[in-house]
Amino acid sequence: MASAGNRSRRSTGRRSNDVSSDWIYGFHPVREALRAGRRRLECLWLRAGSARADHDELSTLARDAGIPVEIVERAAIDELAGSEAQTQGVALRAGPIPELSLDELIAYVGSRRNSGGGQIVALDGVKDPQNVGALARVAESAGADGLVLTERRAPELTPAVSRASAGAVEWLRVARVPNLGRALSSLKEAGFWIVAAAPENGACLFEIEDRLLTGNLVVVLGAESKGIRPGVLKLADHEVAIPMRGNVASLNVSTAGAIILYDLLRRSIR
Repeated sequence: MASAGNRSRRSTGRRSNDVSSDWIYGFHPVREALRAGRRRLECLWLRAGSARADHDELSTLARDAGIPVEIVERAAIDELAGSEAQTQGVALRAGPIPELSLDELIAYVGSRRNSGGGQIVALDGVKDPQNVGALARVAESAGADGLVLTERRAPELTPAVSRASAGAVEWLRVARVPNLGRALSSLKEAGFWIVAAAPENGACLFEIEDRLLTGNLVVVLGAESKGIRPGVLKLADHEVAIPMRGNVASLNVSTAGAIILYDLLRRSIR
């Protein structure tokens, strides 16, 4: 097995000197890690005897990245994964996803020069890796530029988060901040408008004028049980609510995030 850093293609961000490594499982997370090339990449394991075309694709991506490809018995991969989700006969050993400072994220969004404005998703107290991964998948697919997590009230970007995001988190720039309120204040100073999900008191999302929900935006989503904390919510320029017509008047945070983010995308491409 190649030692850490010996054959990696690219590595960027504050955590590029982190020598820790982990195993990523599953075709989509592994493919996106290889395609994005933002982690330190070490080696790819493929299950022996597989004739799957997607394994050929991963092998090509790994060799293009300059990392070794090893054909191993299924038991070897299963032993690594333990009781985790299906591996699909694929395992990639890699370093952590780089995380940016808030200033670096703001600069990155500015460098993209999106005609409709930049967009960042900020999470307040969303601790479940599955929800964070699902939100990362939605945010990346809806064209968001980055994700803001807090140091104490959010999970690390583990392989579980990558799996839940189907590899989308490999592409999404992530900043981790010590205090979300201060981060939002800094984003407001940098020209962003804060849009907060407020199911109880927010204005109906679909009735808000387009001019109020375009430009550089930060979409703040809170934990399902507690929502956004009052001290964070008071920083919002716009509080929005998704209209409910059914008997169960609640949505999973990743579902609510998808509705809000895709409504904002709809407005930007009219």
